[in-house]
Amino acid sequence: MSKPFTGIKVLDFTRVLAGPYSSYQLALLGADVIKVESLEGDDMRFGSRANDWEKRGLAAPWVAVNAGKRSITLDLKKPKAIEIVKRLAATSDVVVENFRPGVMDKLGIGYETLKAINPKLIYCAVSGFGQVGPDAKTAAFDGMIQAMSGLMSITGFENNGPTRVGFAGADVMSGATAALGIASALFQRTHTGKGQLVDVAMIDAVMGYLAQQFTEHLMTGRVHGQAANLSVTRKPTGNLFKTKDGWIVLAVMTDPQFQRLMKVLGREDAVADPRFVDWPTRIQNNTALHEIVEAAMKTETSATWAERFAKNDIPAGRVLSIPETAQLDLFKHRTVLQTVETEHGPIKVVGSGFRLEHGGGSVERPPAKLGQHTDEVLKEAGYSSAEIESIRADKVA
Repeated sequence: MSKPFTGIKVLDFTRVLAGPYSSYQLALLGADVIKVESLEGDDMRFGSRANDWEKRGLAAPWVAVNAGKRSITLDLKKPKAIEIVKRLAATSDVVVENFRPGVMDKLGIGYETLKAINPKLIYCAVSGFGQVGPDAKTAAFDGMIQAMSGLMSITGFENNGPTRVGFAGADVMSGATAALGIASALFQRTHTGKGQLVDVAMIDAVMGYLAQQFTEHLMTGRVHGQAANLSVTRKPTGNLFKTKDGWIVLAVMTDPQFQRLMKVLGREDAVADPRFVDWPTRIQNNTALHEIVEAAMKTETSATWAERFAKNDIPAGRVLSIPETAQLDLFKHRTVLQTVETEHGPIKVVGSGFRLEHGGGSVERPPAKLGQHTDEVLKEAGYSSAEIESIRADKVA
């Protein structure tokens, strides 16, 4: 079955995480993503834990955002390599890169150059602060953008100071934003026939995910602080609570839910308590209400409460570890976890975060060894065997 991006060729110069995450989303949906690596390979390939997968150049963090792509190697400092890129770009639909602005221009393969070769080309550049502005040439990394975007200022506990989220959030948000930008440009091309530049600034991307916090500040002047584990609504029953053997997050946001919660906890008396008669009073008496709820929840295990809450339509979720989440039965009915066969045995990877009725996301190729598809891609571009041999001999690829 055809996928959304079947027939779309992507020339991928991205490295590390933000850029590769974007092109991986396209690969899952059928695009032929040709990952251009240096002769030494993407830094993420070999990791830092020295396990068997890393020794093979297939470190799990690299595989997570590069499975399904084809790999070619090119030494972009050599003129012959630049000629190859130009030939490949002539028949590509998308170029993606996450170098510091100006690097691709210095190499001779920037947007204006490739656009002249292929006017229908979508050129996506992912950088910390975008292609224009006073900070355009400043290198950026995930933690730096988490700090500067406001994300860290609303994460964690006040007594511990600003806190990073527990994954490379700025990178992933930027990658997802880039994938949406590319998809938008491809769709627009069906109307205009024209390619264009997709300029993704990581700081813009993260702000896009903080739309509520920024809009509220800009409209009302309110400054959001660190929320700890409290819901952004600040409702006391949207919080983390300790149980007999673990933790549960409640998402009790309506009066009927609140009444059902108190009944299940055996504290129906709290519903009539003047301190908790409505949300304003509950918020005002947050600490007292939290203590009442948690005292009850500490008497039973997380599994017991989860079962009771589910039966009574009370929104709640147990705090699970990554291994526990991966083993949930629900994933037997979903497609987000996918098994990929490799020459070293099967591995599981994470696919698209959504399902399509027709032609949804899936990994169609095992993760590529460094340069595995160089000869194949060069032949497709019209190079003869003799020319490829010469390219190899000159260490261009």
